[in-house]
Amino acid sequence: MPEPFRGRAGELRTLVAAYASGEGVRVALVGSGGSGKSTLAAALGHRLGRRIPGGREWFRVGRWDHRTLLDMLAIRLRVPLGGYRESAGRLSRLRRSLDARGRMLVVLDNHENDRATAGLLNALDGLPVRWLITARRCLLSGVSVFPVVPPLVTAGRNPFPRVGELTALLRWNPLALDVSNALVATGAVTVGVLHDWLTRRGVARVSAIAHEDDLPEIRLLVRWAWPRVGATGRRLLTVLAHLEGDHVDADSLASLARAGRGAAAALRRLARWHLVQQPLPGLWALHATIRHAIEGRTRFDQGRAVAHYVALLEGHPERLDLEQTHLFAAMNHAHTTSDLGLALRLERLLERLDLA
Repeated sequence: MPEPFRGRAGELRTLVAAYASGEGVRVALVGSGGSGKSTLAAALGHRLGRRIPGGREWFRVGRWDHRTLLDMLAIRLRVPLGGYRESAGRLSRLRRSLDARGRMLVVLDNHENDRATAGLLNALDGLPVRWLITARRCLLSGVSVFPVVPPLVTAGRNPFPRVGELTALLRWNPLALDVSNALVATGAVTVGVLHDWLTRRGVARVSAIAHEDDLPEIRLLVRWAWPRVGATGRRLLTVLAHLEGDHVDADSLASLARAGRGAAAALRRLARWHLVQQPLPGLWALHATIRHAIEGRTRFDQGRAVAHYVALLEGHPERLDLEQTHLFAAMNHAHTTSDLGLALRLERLLERLDLA
């Protein structure tokens, strides 16, 4: 079960019942940034357990087009792509593979492209797959929308009693309260001092935001932490904010951040303050709202990340499952930059991975 997981027992029971009865074939968890959609999705996957003998697969889909999404599923299931630019037969092979898996759950996390997701779901309709989408907004017909609001907000209760006086100030946002709770619990700041700091910097002021991930409460918490995490911590956060793949292991993160020996200690501090997440043991990522708060104030060369992960997969093809999204980021980089040399190198890599 993911941590922290608070105030969601009723919602989880409803979702488990829907999926267990076969009614929840396609469900979208829809809510604002930091409301707890991905945590609820992870809890659902954990709770379903034996009800999905075909297992669980998780994809952060973002704005990928539907052909890329199909390729991501194919690579995860070890279905040959049929060549870097070929699509003939790929879909039928993927459908057969999914059908053979039996009843399973596929999570499409951080959905942003309605047309792409519609194309994917229609292409794979009629299979024993239970689909779960997380999205800030979802304009898809044929999908049951399950609203996700901050836990305990309708009851007026504090999900994090230690920082109860921040609950209304931070508008019950679970992520903002979780980070604040971690800061106070570790002794980095007192709740009163943090309350006053946030208030002086206008956390309660009404202002227009750029989009659903542009949350002032998260932006201000990042601003508070930024000078206090140290130079190494800032370099680690910068890499995590700009990487196009889903997550990164500690060694790759330290290398890309040029963090040196201080990387492990800096990463531990970021973890204690809940500024970073571990979607899988040993793999690190940022929540989308924290990512957005850091992206605007930092710069990073995507070419370095592409070179690192292509070389890593060339030397260690067994890491494909872990680095799949970085492979797709490299393929996308080759396309957007019209880098023919990189495209040919990637095609050779796909052949070595038995995916061509």
